[in-house]
Amino acid sequence: MNHWPFIIAAYGLTLGGTALLLLVAFVRMRRFEKRAEELKRR
Repeated sequence: MNHWPFIIAAYGLTLGGTALLLLVAFVRMRRFEKRAEELKRR
């Protein structure tokens, strides 16, 4: 029995999920930094 398709799929999901998490975190960080700058100006 060949396990490589499962292993490749598992790594793909892990790397894809990690990339998605990093992207969401980066976008939210930028948004909240912008909000913090607006609050500083007031």
